[in-house]
Amino acid sequence: MTDATASTAQARPAKKSGRPSALKLLFNNTLATGGLIILAIIIVIALAAPTLPLQPPNVTDPSVRLSPPLTEGHLLGTDSLGRDLLSRLIWGTRVSLAVGVSATLIAAFFGSLIGLVAGYAGGRTDNILMRGIDMVMAFPYILLALAIVAVLGPGLLNALYAIAIVNIPFFARNIRGMTLGLSRREFVDAARLSGKSHFAILFGEVLPNVLPVIIITMSTTIGWMILETAGLSFLGLGAQPPQADLGSMLGDGRKVLFTDAYVSMVPGLMIFALVMSINLLGDGIRDVLDPRLKSGALARPGARTAVKRESVPDRGQRPETVLDIQAMRTEFHVGGSIYRAVGGVDLHMRQGECVGLVGESGSGKSVTAMSLMGLVPTPPGRIAGGAAWLDNEDLFAASDERIRQLRGGDVSHVFQDPLSTLHPLFTVGDQLIEAIQSHQPLSKQKAREKAADLLESVRIPNAAERLKAFPHELSGGMRQRISIAMALANDAKVIIADEPTTALDVTVQAQILELMNGLRKERNTAILFITHDFGVVSAICDRVAVMYAGRIVETGTTEEILERPAHPYTAKLIECVPVLGEPDRRLDAIEGRPPVVNNLPEGCAFADRCPFVQDDCRSGDIAMTELGEERGVRCLHPLNRENADG
Repeated sequence: MTDATASTAQARPAKKSGRPSALKLLFNNTLATGGLIILAIIIVIALAAPTLPLQPPNVTDPSVRLSPPLTEGHLLGTDSLGRDLLSRLIWGTRVSLAVGVSATLIAAFFGSLIGLVAGYAGGRTDNILMRGIDMVMAFPYILLALAIVAVLGPGLLNALYAIAIVNIPFFARNIRGMTLGLSRREFVDAARLSGKSHFAILFGEVLPNVLPVIIITMSTTIGWMILETAGLSFLGLGAQPPQADLGSMLGDGRKVLFTDAYVSMVPGLMIFALVMSINLLGDGIRDVLDPRLKSGALARPGARTAVKRESVPDRGQRPETVLDIQAMRTEFHVGGSIYRAVGGVDLHMRQGECVGLVGESGSGKSVTAMSLMGLVPTPPGRIAGGAAWLDNEDLFAASDERIRQLRGGDVSHVFQDPLSTLHPLFTVGDQLIEAIQSHQPLSKQKAREKAADLLESVRIPNAAERLKAFPHELSGGMRQRISIAMALANDAKVIIADEPTTALDVTVQAQILELMNGLRKERNTAILFITHDFGVVSAICDRVAVMYAGRIVETGTTEEILERPAHPYTAKLIECVPVLGEPDRRLDAIEGRPPVVNNLPEGCAFADRCPFVQDDCRSGDIAMTELGEERGVRCLHPLNRENADG
């Protein structure tokens, strides 16, 4: 190792964990942390009740009855029978906590079991179980609890059973809905095909996926259980004298509420602190189990990507461009790591032009496109530098309201999977009408007529009837045509097509490409076409920008790129495409894998995979070299250099 390399290694900070721990997620929520601290203090004191120097909670002393707080020997005072309120409060909290937790565990166990079996089995089993749950839910829960206690008799244990029973439907309904969706998923079908038993599938495949919901539901239910138990004890149906719990203490204080309010306030404040701390902690537990936050975001995404720019690049002289991106950088801050998904992209598009953005999966194509309209979730993503102009408008400096107006208006997206893009509960006509009315002051009838015209423009037959169809009633190609029609609804200046043909068969791919190519020429709309397939590029794109590890590594016209690729990465991508009439042509895969963008190597990011790498490729920043008008390559030793220069 050279001295320079050694010093660089020493200067480099130690790599931190990319994902936050459960405790970090919990403590990141200030309210949840406060709830945890308060609840921990209450639990510790309640558990330590037998060892604390407290007076017996049930011993009466009429000589000191209704002593006010701060009386010597009675910090919180005494009740109407002379019993020490501090002692009864701590012992009563202990009882209320035990009852609340026990009732929650019982309700969660039986309710979740019913929900799992009903959702997984379906059919008659589902009907029988859920109709029984419906019968329980038909009664107001507190009246049903009172009826159960009336049958079983007053007592703390019977109150526990009553509260647990009336809360079973709450768990059953929630878990049944989750299980119903999961039991039809592909991983469950794969488990069935592997020969697993129903028991193994239910508890080995489905249960782990609904367990976070069960835990979150439990964390938010314990507080209600404590309140409900306190309510029964308040009515004299729970804890029986002389045993104390928070509800019975409230009931005792009711008799002297107007003369000695502190007798009721002491248990009331404890119930408030207990329930609030449990509910706040439940929010924190939800954060810990939320996959979005576990990924490192530490907060839920906002409506627009955060923008942090120290300076705005000089746009230069490009008045003819409709979209101009300069030095754009987008980063993801995940835990202690920074993922530079887009590391300084320069790209421009003219009106009516189709530019292909090409690269392997993970090269930063979609993040580049989503950054333009602020669709990258923040956190963890943010735009860390650069600029993007739509005509003469700086997109990164525009207000949130202005960005909302531009989305679906001047800039539209067509995504890869139209089934997940289109709303499953609304007809395609309703969704098209909504897209039109969001940007144009048209009546619903006029918007419907325009929606039908849009469907006809994308070659959908019987357009008026198709407006009434739901997305699942249409084929993949038809759904993609609907998405294209939605993108055209407001005469967009730029359409961003993010791999819109990848999920379609070859015949439908050709139809969609021909359709998009014809529409952009008719409407003079610029298209940013994102793909990893040079075969698709050759069919529709005027120019190509090849992307690798978050940066553009080569640009040029489609013809130049396909005939004389200058970057070894571009050449390798082209070699992966089969050519008709050349059955003996070798399809070479690109060896190795792309670098992770939180630890990019020095010099050329493609160096470790490049067959033509040289020593100088592994140091410094590799700048874009111009090879002609609108032709450039980020390579120190480009291929076909003499042909490109000529």
